[in-house]
Amino acid sequence: MVDLSTLRFGNELIHHGFEKLGAGGVIMGVSTPEQALIAQDCGAIAVMVTDSMSADSRARSGVMRMANVETVEAVLASVSVPVMGMVRLGHFVEAEILQALGVGMIDESEALSPVSFDSVIDKTKFSVPFISGATNLGAALWSVSTGSMMIRVSGQAGSGNISGVVQSQFQIMKRLAELSEKTEEERAAYATSKKIPLDLLTEAVNMRRLPVLNYAAGGIATPADAALMMKLGCDGVFVGSGIFKAENPEWMGKAIVDAVKNYDKPAVLAKISKGIGSGMRGAEPEKKG
Repeated sequence: MVDLSTLRFGNELIHHGFEKLGAGGVIMGVSTPEQALIAQDCGAIAVMVTDSMSADSRARSGVMRMANVETVEAVLASVSVPVMGMVRLGHFVEAEILQALGVGMIDESEALSPVSFDSVIDKTKFSVPFISGATNLGAALWSVSTGSMMIRVSGQAGSGNISGVVQSQFQIMKRLAELSEKTEEERAAYATSKKIPLDLLTEAVNMRRLPVLNYAAGGIATPADAALMMKLGCDGVFVGSGIFKAENPEWMGKAIVDAVKNYDKPAVLAKISKGIGSGMRGAEPEKKG
């Protein structure tokens, strides 16, 4: 398990009431206060308020935005675990509103409809910490360099298929391993090409991991999925549709929480996976070429 004292943002998260947000946890995406209460009862360390479940968003057309204010307020009033909010890329006014409402962390999410492809929110103007998504090392470290205090390694949200997030985590860990064998000049060239500080890259290479918490998100739908991402080096998982589109959300939620805690114990995982009902149906990954 990662030593949280080595991660660069720990004190700020504690300052914002996220002392429970560490390695070995499950953050559940919710779109109603009722779902938030289920998540809390299942053992989620935090909830992320969304406009709708990712699976529902995939099935409909239209612009995807932050959750409405009434929903955020209702979730904040319903649970005692930390509450996160989600905003569109570059939409700093949505972030200002969520900060005013009192959420403890904001996810500037590529899963929503972006308002800017050229710039991200200036996180230095906020007191609330930010999460960013990434599918590779360069993007992850660039986000950290611009103020993100947590990375959400990303796959296909709402798909029930973890192939995308597995590939993203592989990409990050593989690149770190490759860079550990490179010269300082070669690392400097990589840092320059990705527009990231060399000292940040060096820190990550020396640690053989991202220097902030790294949670997997996108397609996780079973206890085995959650355990796999932990085995691949993630610190925890985000799950929304994988729980609330399952046959029995309460059983699936508790099973996934237990799986994250026991990811390296196959016999325990087998027991956890019994009697929880069927998971969400999911979707095949998009074909390329």
